[in-house]
Amino acid sequence: MILTLLSLVVGLVLLIASAERFIYGAAALARNLRVSALVVGVVIVGFGTSAPEMLVSSLAAWQGNPGLAIGNAIGSNITNIALILGIAAIIRPLTVNSTVLHRELPILLAAVVIGWLLLSNGRIDRVDGLLLLLAFAAIIYWMLSVVRQGRAAGIDPLAAAPEQRGGVSNLRAIAWLAVGLVVLLASSRLLVWAAVDLAELFGVSDLVIGLTVVAVGTSLPELAASITAAIKREDDLAVGNVVGSNTFNTLAVLGIPGVIAPGPFDPVVLSRDVPVMVVLTLALFAMCYGFGSNGRVNRWEGSLLVAAFCGYQWLLFGGG
Repeated sequence: MILTLLSLVVGLVLLIASAERFIYGAAALARNLRVSALVVGVVIVGFGTSAPEMLVSSLAAWQGNPGLAIGNAIGSNITNIALILGIAAIIRPLTVNSTVLHRELPILLAAVVIGWLLLSNGRIDRVDGLLLLLAFAAIIYWMLSVVRQGRAAGIDPLAAAPEQRGGVSNLRAIAWLAVGLVVLLASSRLLVWAAVDLAELFGVSDLVIGLTVVAVGTSLPELAASITAAIKREDDLAVGNVVGSNTFNTLAVLGIPGVIAPGPFDPVVLSRDVPVMVVLTLALFAMCYGFGSNGRVNRWEGSLLVAAFCGYQWLLFGGG
């Protein structure tokens, strides 16, 4: 028990420290390459901070625990929006300035709807998993194509202004990215191991472990990254981190158990967990899209998101 608690504390401290260095390297590299912080948030940071979910889902599915893997994907999406974005907005209201994010938000919404449709028959098959992973690869290709085509035309909408360029060398920025990512993965694995060990002492199911302990544990990099970005007034990076991570979770993390361990899952996922994820994604879309103006997540909206997260936890543990 003492070792487990110590692992939780050490894992949390390392997560926060490594996330700060990861964001530092990502933002510096983006500015050096004249790429907006939003692109880094959606692609590099989103992928990097989703790596723990991918790792845990792969291991869980491989070890015959697809419920934990599916719960991890759905629970992480719920945690990212309700808890992480909510806390970040409470710390400092977030303004979504970039018009590029208006293209990423519909993609996230479409990914969630597709995931919902594929799960609607009560099972996730290998074909479902492959479709999700192919969609994930297509989105990455599209995002890179947007940057490449824009630069070729000399009207790159994702280019950062020259005055935003940082004084950190590319080598140093890449070094911090690499170190931050490695420590993120290691510390996330340590924290999740300790959290699962504690949860199993109370006889909690694999699905609930995935939706709660594992989801929150693997989402701590997103929490640290978004809070750090909000404090540093990188609003697009804070929101882009959540949008990119949730898109990756829905397509890649949810697709992994379908490929590795296809089969049926607990029906309660469709009646309880997926609807919560869809409603929160719609709320994120409404708050951030702006509909002709800049989107904004205010403190009261952040408070509502955190309240929704607490209500969801009560539903899992106290509401049956």
